[in-house]
Order: sequence, then C-alpha cells, then structure tokens
Amino acid sequence: MQTLERRLGVTDAVVIGLGSMLGAGIFVVFAPATAAAGSGSGLLIALAVAGLVAFCNATSSARLAARYPESGGTYVYGRERLGPFAGFLAGWGFVVGKTASCAAMALTIGAYLWPGQARPVAVTAVLALTAVNLRGVQKTARVTRWLVAATLAVLALVALAGLFGGAFRPARIGNSVGADGGGVHPGDVDGIVPVGVLTAAGLLFFAFAGYARIATLGEEVREPERTIPRAVPIALGLVLLSYLGLAVVALSVLGPARLASSTAPLAEVVDAAGLPGLDWLVRAGATVAVTGVLLALVAGVGRTGLAMARRRDLPGGLAAVHPTYRVPHRAELAVAAVVILVVALGDVRDAIGFSSCTVLVYYAITNASALTLPRESGRRLPGRTLAVLGLVGCLLLAVALPIGSVLAGFAALAIGALGYAARRFVRHSGGADGSR
Repeated sequence: MQTLERRLGVTDAVVIGLGSMLGAGIFVVFAPATAAAGSGSGLLIALAVAGLVAFCNATSSARLAARYPESGGTYVYGRERLGPFAGFLAGWGFVVGKTASCAAMALTIGAYLWPGQARPVAVTAVLALTAVNLRGVQKTARVTRWLVAATLAVLALVALAGLFGGAFRPARIGNSVGADGGGVHPGDVDGIVPVGVLTAAGLLFFAFAGYARIATLGEEVREPERTIPRAVPIALGLVLLSYLGLAVVALSVLGPARLASSTAPLAEVVDAAGLPGLDWLVRAGATVAVTGVLLALVAGVGRTGLAMARRRDLPGGLAAVHPTYRVPHRAELAVAAVVILVVALGDVRDAIGFSSCTVLVYYAITNASALTLPRESGRRLPGRTLAVLGLVGCLLLAVALPIGSVLAGFAALAIGALGYAARRFVRHSGGADGSR
C-alpha cells in the first residue's frame, strides 16, 4: 500500500486547523444563526453550545487519531472500533457533507469577490486551490499560514473598528430579533433551551468542524500520538475565542435584527463604525478567509476519499498517491470535479444545513467509537464522559436543524447505506457462486 509522508509538526497542524475554521462562521453563518436564535443572547448561547459539542468531538477525535495515525479520520476509527458499516457511514457522510461545504465556500468566494460572476469565480477558485494541494501537503500548510495571518489581521481591524468607532452598545446584545428577523420569540421554548437556539447551534457547528482536518491528515504529521492531541484543542480554543469576541462586537454594533438580515455583517460593522472606506478591505479579508477554509477542506475530503478507496468503499483507483508530491492526487481531482458540479447547481445556505447534518452524524460515530477505547486514569474530564456528551449533543443538534436540511442529509446517508448493502450483497453472491 502506498503511504503518505510525515512532514507536519504541531504548528503546521494548528495552522491547517485554523485555516479550516476561521472565516466560515463569521462570514457565512452568523446571520442565519442569529435569525434562528431569535436574540443576541441566544446567538451567544448557541455559540457556547456548538463550542462545547465541538470540544467533546475534538477530544474524541484526538484520542482516536493518536491511536490510529492514518488518513481517513472517523472512517478509519468507525471501522476499527465499531465495524465496517459504521466506518463506511462516517466516511460517506464526511465526503458528501464536506463536498457540499467546499461548494458553499467556493460560492462564498465568488459572492464576495465578484457578485455578478459568482459561479465562474467559484469554479476558478476550486481549480486553483486543487492545484496548490496537488503540489504537496507542505505547500498546503505554507499557503494556509499566509491566509490565516491575513484573516486574523482583517478580523482584528473589524473588532477594533467596532469597539472604538462610536457605535458599540453592549446593551443591544439582549435585544430580540423580532418577527421581521425570522427568529423565534423568547416564549418559543422546548424544555429548557429555545428550539431556535439549538437550530442556531447546529448551523454554527458548521464553523467549528474544521479541526477534523487535523485528524484526516493523521498520516502526514510527525509523532501523531503527540502532535494531534495538542494541535486539535489549541486550534479549536483559538477559534472559539475569536468567534465569541466578534459575535459580541457585531451584536453590540449592529444589534440582532440587523445582524440577522445582513449579507455581509462584518462589512456592515465597519460601515456603522464610520469607516465605510474600509468595506473593500473586509470583503477582501472574507475572500482570503474562505479561501483558506476551502484549501483545507479539499485536502481533508481527498484524504478521506483515499482511505475509503484503499478499502474499496470508493473506486480503488482513487487510492493512488503521487510518486513525487506524495498526495492522493486522483482523489483530490475527483473531489474537485464533484465540487464544480455542485457549484454549478447549488445554493450556499442549503449547502450549509446539509453539510452540518451529515457531519454531525459523522461526529456522532466519532464519539461512539471513542466510547470503546480503554478508560484513562488521571484525567480531570474523562474521555468517556466527553464522548457521551458529544454523542448526545451531535444527535440533538442534527435533528434541530431546519427540516429541509435534516431530510436531505438523512436521505443522502440512506442512499449511501443502500449502496453499501447492495455492494455487500453482490460480493457475497459472487463468492457463493464461485464456490459452487
């Protein structure tokens, strides 16, 4: 079996994790999440819920990745800990969900960079970033480092403009979106937590899922048993702090109603702060941030495709590794082709909900797999406890998503499961026939 080369250290892995997460939540899902939450305080609670679920998932992912340091993430963990079908379902959910994510990110690049030609720009972005990934994982990490630095600089500018521009009013955080914003009202409660807050948390989870990219690169990091458990929580913690800080700034400057209806909330923060001339810089920053997300997404989906092809859950030809650049070049080219097709036909917001649903199922399988690991002594928060919280949280957020996203996501998983069953039936029938 052809293998990848271990070239990435802790810093590189953290950078790839940051590049996968930073930008997606801020530039894409803040507005619909605010509308779903119904208020500014609801959005912050939803962020905390999504962050908690992501932390549980990250802990389970890190424990499993240290034990199984190869490409594929939960596709591998599910197979090893729960059986082939669980692994297949995780891998299939990841591939279809993250392919939708890639399309959403590409369309977002087009919408920010050249709104009138969003789809052609999106296709160009997919082709260009696939070319970068094909040159090797070190090229991916190096380019991602520059993208992350540029993104952080723009986000810092937005935060400073919002804080000191004269429009910062923290009292707005407690305001309701209202009927015009499309959010739930404070009285719409299911148990303790408003339904809309759980829906918002499910949408916001889309922004945190990038830490999986570190695990799917497990075959390319040095000392994976040490590197992965360190890199995942560092990347996740930095992103959570960034999201919370910018959410507070955006809510305090715009208020929940304006934020919920905005198509470019951070650009509006700068405008409201009295600096409309910097609007172009924020839009450029959004393009850079989402480009970083897309770069890492294509790499992660390609690695999962490689792992599935190695076990013939996808066509075996996708398991090829380039002899010079040591990347799964056929898998990445196949991903790029499917993403371009989705870009031509799809919609950004639908892709986000669909992706969140299938990826939450993926992480539910991650936590279920982690529950089968041996108990660890001496830990303040035992891994099994976090795995249970993560499993319950993933399933709860998945079913709390908009009904269209839930139906589409579970339909895609069902199609994959039927295909898996049909293939197994053909294989067993062929074996039986051949033995007679």
